[in-house]
Amino acid sequence: MTDEPQPPIRLWPGLALVGAAVFCFLVLPLVEPRSMIHFIGGLGGPVMCSIGILAWWLCASRVTGTYRWLPVLLFVGPAFVNIALFYREAPLTVMLFGFPFAALLWVLWLAASRPASRFIQLAGLLGVIAGAWTLFSMVRIGETDANIRPELAWRWEPTKLDTFKEERAKIALVQADENAIVVKPGDWAEFRGPKRDNVVRGHSIDTDWEKSPPKLLWKHRVGPGWGSFAVVGDRLFTQEQVDENQEAVVCYLAKTGERVWEHKYTARFYEQIAGVGPRGTPTVIDGRVYTFGGSGILCCLDAATGKPHWTRNVPADTGAVPQQWGYSSSPLVHKGLVVVFANGPDGKGTAAYRADTGEPAWTAGKGTFGYSSALVATFDGVEQILMFNDIGVESHNPADGTVLWTYDWFTKGVNRVSQPAIVSDTEFVVGTGVGGDQGFRRVRVTRSGKEWKTETVWKTRNLKPYFNDGVVHDGHYYGFDDAAFACIDLKDGARKWKTGQQYGHGQVVLLADQGLLLVQAVDGKVVLVRATPDEHDEIAKFPALAGKTWNHPVVAHGRLFVRNGIEAAAYELKSK
Repeated sequence: MTDEPQPPIRLWPGLALVGAAVFCFLVLPLVEPRSMIHFIGGLGGPVMCSIGILAWWLCASRVTGTYRWLPVLLFVGPAFVNIALFYREAPLTVMLFGFPFAALLWVLWLAASRPASRFIQLAGLLGVIAGAWTLFSMVRIGETDANIRPELAWRWEPTKLDTFKEERAKIALVQADENAIVVKPGDWAEFRGPKRDNVVRGHSIDTDWEKSPPKLLWKHRVGPGWGSFAVVGDRLFTQEQVDENQEAVVCYLAKTGERVWEHKYTARFYEQIAGVGPRGTPTVIDGRVYTFGGSGILCCLDAATGKPHWTRNVPADTGAVPQQWGYSSSPLVHKGLVVVFANGPDGKGTAAYRADTGEPAWTAGKGTFGYSSALVATFDGVEQILMFNDIGVESHNPADGTVLWTYDWFTKGVNRVSQPAIVSDTEFVVGTGVGGDQGFRRVRVTRSGKEWKTETVWKTRNLKPYFNDGVVHDGHYYGFDDAAFACIDLKDGARKWKTGQQYGHGQVVLLADQGLLLVQAVDGKVVLVRATPDEHDEIAKFPALAGKTWNHPVVAHGRLFVRNGIEAAAYELKSK
């Protein structure tokens, strides 16, 4: 190519597209976080702008000849190479981050090199595009935060799983008694505690953490996973990814963190936000532990030894296609049945199995997309099982799964994760922070003969929980309005106070006897806040973990147990 006089490159469409991409990625998530505006505009916008840059270059840039086509080929080709080599499990990662990154540098180079000759501009452009993809290939995007901002690491650095396996290989299993594991008062034997409400009863702690800070008992790496702990006596139970293609149910000693047993099985679930690993929390009852893995494997094991009693593949049983974000339902064991959300088609949204044998008992419900766990409630004297999903809230007869009533709150494809909370013998509250119809609602359930009726008592946008659960205390609800912690009045949904985003997308446990909120912040800090509607009153905090922490904290037997996708720890909480 020679430096013959040619019209200058028409640059303004490219700059406009870059500006639009930056606006979509940075501004739209602030307008409506976790809404379709966020997910479609904030993520899809930059991708569409990248495609627009290709169209501009080919059709309106005034560039002709070889240099018109070479940048396009150099832009598209490495994307497929990256997918083939690094992102087979999550090809969207390349689309969402690789394309916009390369397109951004493409346009910025042309703007910066505009005073140079056409040859330098275009030859340099090839180098810039090649360099962009080379740099992208050198960086590993394993997962993101809740705002879909990628966590970056050099590709040659060990992964979290690599580091975990190296440490785990040095630690032998310890011998422990094999007596039957019996659930007793004070245990935290299932997701969110005995009543699945994140409330600790009958225990008070010293809140002066300057004089009597929580005492570290142990801390060590664990395999990736986003579930919590079940605590029974001196045993801890959780789920982890322990190898590239193996999930495991693991039992630890509560006081020392030593590993008692682990049950491995072939399974792997990965997605680009939370990464690899199971999501659910084990349930311990009658000497057995029940777990539901990220790819849909339901296990029943001996709680003392880890020996399997039975295993089911729930997607195979129900004909379900595994959900976008994996199976996150923590098993509910109730009256001889194990209940999980199955997202099966044709009225197989929720599935129940015989707790003793693993044989299917019933499937029911129209929900086909959801990440919540089953909850037992009693309305009008009738015991029932609630499941929150894309349909809304479905109520099931525990015996046969019959749908008693449905509270309609349908939003297609919404990844509802938070748990309903019972506030009376006729009412519950429930919220969602995703989709166009975000917010929080109080719902009344009544019965006339055999007919059930649900009605909205009030609804508000003062609370929009994402995957974060809250607690009920003295007529108020304490939980997360997206990344802010807040208190609302259960009488009418009015907001009493709201923090900034210092806790991020965290979790909370209520110490009911003291009116204290123990908040697990997303950065690993644990914070004590008074459960009062008057003001946000933070009284103590300490750094319990390092790294992104989405898992629920547990307080049992005077100890605090916390974990995330990297490490777990136990702290002694001085009693009051």
